[in-house]
Amino acid sequence: MMYYSRLRMMGVLGVCLLGLLLCVPNFMHAPTPRMPWRQIHLGLDLRGGSYLLLRLDRQSLAADRLQTLMDNARQALLEKGLGYRDFQRDPARRTMSFLPRDPSEADAARRAIADMPQAVSNEFSVGNGDDGRIVLTLGQDAIAQRARDAVTQSIEIVRRRIDGSGAIDPEITREGDDRIVVELPGISDPERIKALLGTTAKMTFRLLAPGAAGSVAPPGAQLLPDVSSGQTLPVQDHVEVDGGDLTNAGAVIDQQSGSWAVSFSFDHAGARAFADTTRANVGRRFAIVLDNKVIEAPVIQTPITAGNGQITGNFTAQSATDLAVMLRAGALPAPLSVIEQRAIGPSLGADSIRAGAISLLVGLLLVMAFMALFYGRFGLYANVALIANLILMMAVLSLFQATLTLPGMAGLLLTLGMAVDANILINERIREEIKRGRTALSAMQVGFERATGTIVDSNATAFLAHVMLFVFGTGPVQGFALTITIGIVTTLFTTLLLSRLLMVRWYALTRPSELPV
Repeated sequence: MMYYSRLRMMGVLGVCLLGLLLCVPNFMHAPTPRMPWRQIHLGLDLRGGSYLLLRLDRQSLAADRLQTLMDNARQALLEKGLGYRDFQRDPARRTMSFLPRDPSEADAARRAIADMPQAVSNEFSVGNGDDGRIVLTLGQDAIAQRARDAVTQSIEIVRRRIDGSGAIDPEITREGDDRIVVELPGISDPERIKALLGTTAKMTFRLLAPGAAGSVAPPGAQLLPDVSSGQTLPVQDHVEVDGGDLTNAGAVIDQQSGSWAVSFSFDHAGARAFADTTRANVGRRFAIVLDNKVIEAPVIQTPITAGNGQITGNFTAQSATDLAVMLRAGALPAPLSVIEQRAIGPSLGADSIRAGAISLLVGLLLVMAFMALFYGRFGLYANVALIANLILMMAVLSLFQATLTLPGMAGLLLTLGMAVDANILINERIREEIKRGRTALSAMQVGFERATGTIVDSNATAFLAHVMLFVFGTGPVQGFALTITIGIVTTLFTTLLLSRLLMVRWYALTRPSELPV
């Protein structure tokens, strides 16, 4: 227990030196982009940045689901040989209704609609409306469940979009059933991020209604604005190819015009649907619709079977890149609107850093003064281990490029305060053994052996508790738990290995008859 081989000693000192090297990038600028330069990222409360609170549009969710149910209802009625007319939907009231072809078919049509598959239990009910209409009504609980599922899906899509924009270490969390909190450290003007998140990026490929003219859309179609001409085009409701089948998208230079464009490619199912549609509709216009706006409506000249294509328009490099990012990340299940926005200036973050650093320094100095005053030389060795503990904690945070927040700084200070507890246990145990009449070497040997078990047990339970706090916590709680968890591991290393190494080397060099404790 009290013998350190040269290899073991070099290993302990090597870990401390490596930790010191990993801390260096936090105090310097990266010399070249090609070098690995891992640093601790500062959170929103330290660095400043933007806070966005987004809300999911439930009415849009209801509208999309009603559109799907309308398509399913048409199919179900046709399979039963039943006619229909005048399909209507009202997202505000969560209803879809239609008139049967013949009043005598009303009961059969109602049963056919009621038998349609439901995404969740009791998703909709079917009843009678005014003037003989059959009405399907979405349940409030079903919409709430779809909103919860949509928020879960939206969080991942928002994360992919923000990561693609170059923002560093955003914090994205759920709030309630239909809200998402986005914290963007270092971004004081989040207009581009708001544009990325405020765009649903739901892309569809649909045919234009044949022979349509005037300002009224024919049945089964709707008038959508054309962004290039400013006019409206009659676009069929039926989606030939869905943007969800896209596998990749990127900003490119159009070889013909020399302007920016967005290239895209489909998966196997999308490529097959795209090829079948273009093969069967040569000579017709094929609209590329993004968020209910027609980006392009070219005429199909020949079948497109390669499974890829290109979107041209009045793109800049930034707008083409942003659209490619949104297409790669996927479409949001429903639009997100910004209902709250706050900006935290860098001056406030600097004040927070200054206050946190002062508290950390003062706390460290007080702990070191206490150890030196009460335990003499062994207290000085504990102080060396304490400084090494702080260095190793910062090294681990740098290695994983963790985000440091004010609660995280509080965790660092608390860890340093608790780290000396292990040294106090060891020193007090050594004192007890000296009072019992043991020799200096025997007192050190027994003191370390008996204190080690207690130290390991207490730190193991604290480690498990803070791991659970990190797993199930959010935001500031996670930052606090992370620093404590890392601190427990580094505390065990510096206390049981580094401080013991210093004490053992001192004893081997001086061979004292009494211990300075």
